[in-house]
Amino acid sequence: MAKKVGKTFTWVIEDFSLQTEIYFSAPVLIGDCEWFLFINPTEDYFNSLYMGLDVADPESLPSGWRRYVKLRLSKLGFGFSTNVPLTKLLDEKEGFQVNGELMIVAEVEVHEVIGTYDHREESEGAYESQKSIDVNGFQVLPSQVKYVRSIFERHPDIAVGFRSKNQHLRKTSMNFLLNLIETLCQSLQYLSNEDLEDANIALAYLNDVGFEVDWLEWKLDDLKEKKEKEQSSLVRLREIDDILLKLKQKCSDLDALVKEEEAKLSATRTPLSFDDIV
Repeated sequence: MAKKVGKTFTWVIEDFSLQTEIYFSAPVLIGDCEWFLFINPTEDYFNSLYMGLDVADPESLPSGWRRYVKLRLSKLGFGFSTNVPLTKLLDEKEGFQVNGELMIVAEVEVHEVIGTYDHREESEGAYESQKSIDVNGFQVLPSQVKYVRSIFERHPDIAVGFRSKNQHLRKTSMNFLLNLIETLCQSLQYLSNEDLEDANIALAYLNDVGFEVDWLEWKLDDLKEKKEKEQSSLVRLREIDDILLKLKQKCSDLDALVKEEEAKLSATRTPLSFDDIV
């Protein structure tokens, strides 16, 4: 179960340069906390510009705090935490840069997850819940350790192609992977076609950063097939319900006719009295 809040805002960077180490947008209040966009022009990221979304003050958040976030960059059409080809970024015809200014329009959708926290996590101190642990070179929260270890045990080559050494980017990418897996673990009843399309975008991002996620792509294809079957079943159920409703109405009409005929039959069988005959 989740509550949703959202906001669209524009971030304009004046005198944008690929030589600047990192850019941060001004914090924007969305829901119960502030978020900011960041861009890392100097990171060696497959000849692309890396950008993403993060919480402004994570240390102030309570133990067990967790959000599922969708970020859409309207000019790019990519999903949360993405990278943009530099050839596209530097091409003025693409419309990202105008007179040295870089403009990004972000649409952020934050879902507050309710009723899914582990009570043991809630009982831990805020400091312990925020302290990162290294798992195969990725900094993760204590609550994520068993899941990340399980991923590496089952798919030991998953991060062989992940070349970035930036811990912030590594942590963001791993969180992105975990969020995607959590999304795909939901019942089809709560997964829309849009969610599955977002999952496609997420997979493309994970492939771009160097994760080997063929196994996850197969799971997604399987979910899509099941979603089609679910929708076909729903259509068929609606058709059957319509037929059943008509049959019930027909049965009701027939029942009324039976009662009417029974009344006539009863009247016909009523014996005549002495007075009726004489």
